[in-house]
Amino acid sequence: MSSNDLLPIHTGTVIEDDNLTLEQLCHACGVHADWVISLVEESIIEPQGNEIQRWRFSGISLVRVRSALRLHRDLGVNLAGIALALDLMEELDALREQLKITQRD
Repeated sequence: MSSNDLLPIHTGTVIEDDNLTLEQLCHACGVHADWVISLVEESIIEPQGNEIQRWRFSGISLVRVRSALRLHRDLGVNLAGIALALDLMEELDALREQLKITQRD
């Protein structure tokens, strides 16, 4: 398995300014609130707001929850592993973007 096999985790357009409630995020991802709360506790996603009832999530959070779910469901990765995998995938994406910019010059 090459690293390219792991890249297409999500597709579509992410709107950074999305403001999803906990309920909306759960519905969009097909998960229970407990799962999302666990992701918040592991710092995999970060809501805006201090109280659970007032939490709001960005489009990036939506992508991260869906990616976390796939890692957990398809590969059996635990929460700590999900946090590490998502951080590494984001870093890899950033490095690829830097490489594209460098190759254009």
